[in-house]
Amino acid sequence: MQDHYVLQVRALNVKIKSEQGMLPLVQDIDFAIKPGEVLGLVGESGSGKTITCMSLLQLLDRKTTSVEGSIRLHGREINGLRAEDMRAIRGKEIGFIMQNPMNAFVPVHTIGDQFIETIRTHSALTKKQAMELAVDSMDAVNLPQPYELMRKYPFQMSGGMLQRVMIAISMCLRPSVVIADEPTTALDVTNQLQVLRQLDRLRSECGTSILLISHDLGVISELADEVAVIYKGRIVEKADVFQLFDHPQHEYTKKLLHARPKLV
Repeated sequence: MQDHYVLQVRALNVKIKSEQGMLPLVQDIDFAIKPGEVLGLVGESGSGKTITCMSLLQLLDRKTTSVEGSIRLHGREINGLRAEDMRAIRGKEIGFIMQNPMNAFVPVHTIGDQFIETIRTHSALTKKQAMELAVDSMDAVNLPQPYELMRKYPFQMSGGMLQRVMIAISMCLRPSVVIADEPTTALDVTNQLQVLRQLDRLRSECGTSILLISHDLGVISELADEVAVIYKGRIVEKADVFQLFDHPQHEYTKKLLHARPKLV
């Protein structure tokens, strides 16, 4: 039964060292994602969403934080894996689309160099094959003139375009899971819609499961199958997306729903 899930998180507790001792950041986080499913993790800023995602990717500083509990990818425990083993998993098996796409790219290298290097790190393709795959993937996410874009530097592209480049990279590597941390926050409505469409294609065409982290319930309602609501470092409610929007149980979920802008 366990292998039926791509990602299973059990009793996840993250603490950080402070002068007062170890302070809890997130507590008793439990969820599981099936193949091709989108789980929305929703909560306000500071609720623990990004900490949860950083702990899944093993990107927290091990000197100052402790991550306890189980994080299983295809039944394999990845919590506490050695850094080099984790590097092989990140990108190839777990993709990451971050909130500020500018931070995802090295400013002094072209988009093409970074795209090709990422593909070649995780595959046996030649440089020419990697180039062709990168161009096809950029084309697939509706980026115009991919050959020209490959020669550009990150600062020459908009946030929406960089966000789509990150999705294109994920589509190349076909990871089992993509963690999308507030992927639409910095974008205008047109680009938001584009990015959500491409994430949906990643799920439908590559069978990728997506952990969609957002404070925006509109984004969650557009894409998620299941929703987990996180409040003060704990998951307070989990339900299927229709159930959650139509019959919220927890007071905090009701507040989040009431805070949404309504069309008059």
